[in-house]
Amino acid sequence: MLSVTTLLDVRNLTVELPTASGPVFPVNGVSFTIGVGEAVGLVGESGSGKSMLGLALAGLAPVGARRTGEVWLAGRDGAPAMNMAVLSERELEAVRGREIGIVFQEPMTALNPVMRIGAQVAEAARAHDSTLDAEGSRRRAIEALDRAAVPDPPRRARQFPHQLSGGLRQRAMIAMALAPGPRLLVADEPTTALDVTVQKQIVELLAKLRRESNLALLFISHDLAVVAQLADRLLVMYAGRIVEQGPALAVLARPAHPYTEGLLRALPQTGRKLQPIPGAVPPLDDVPPGCPFEPRCPYRRPECARVVPEPRRAGPDHFARCILVP
Repeated sequence: MLSVTTLLDVRNLTVELPTASGPVFPVNGVSFTIGVGEAVGLVGESGSGKSMLGLALAGLAPVGARRTGEVWLAGRDGAPAMNMAVLSERELEAVRGREIGIVFQEPMTALNPVMRIGAQVAEAARAHDSTLDAEGSRRRAIEALDRAAVPDPPRRARQFPHQLSGGLRQRAMIAMALAPGPRLLVADEPTTALDVTVQKQIVELLAKLRRESNLALLFISHDLAVVAQLADRLLVMYAGRIVEQGPALAVLARPAHPYTEGLLRALPQTGRKLQPIPGAVPPLDDVPPGCPFEPRCPYRRPECARVVPEPRRAGPDHFARCILVP
């Protein structure tokens, strides 16, 4: 039974991919919740499994992937919760967009280059509202572009993706995700490749949409500084697992996992040299048998190489997978 304020409850979600050298697990035993109207940040280096987790929530894992675990989504207007992990592809099509909107990476490749922006946004709206005619779809598209802070929506709706700047293409992607009226928006690296000023505008736009529509948000990024501007709660992912999660202020002020501590030290700060984390995220087919961060950890102990730590409480609603947590 979901809490009254819980929108999404993910329980032990695992994605298994077959490879020539055996199965790999880009998402491995992940559990977390997202409340109604809550902003959750998902951070980690490239290769940590963040994007795969975002796709798996909506049943968009690659062909051949095996997904296990539970993904409970609260029903609308008193309807019972549904476990999206057991829905058929046809049933998932009704959930994607309508309940969970997704802003994909790289808007220039995610948008259809030969379709006008307005037509793409209208198509997203019409896919989940069969009552919309051509004029109704056009109006819905203009409204969605306006909500996404696209200037002069009627004119931009007539343009093609190559005629828009990177920031406007990202806003168009957000408009497409908003058009069907979802309750949860999964934004996968929405500020990547944008300059600092445009990044700030996109973050402020998402914060505004959240306030106005009580929209829940899963904000995926490798940039902890950007996520910190928006998130109520943080999930730190490494080698397919959530290694730390908790209230954003608590995690940032008192990181309980050495990986989170390393991410914070790697942030550029005036008057201080960058302190990158030595090494790299292990490839999926060569993840260490114990704590996956052990080879890079400055505090590692012999037992770290043998057993994957269970989550330990580091504070109120604050957990970390590390034996150093008392």
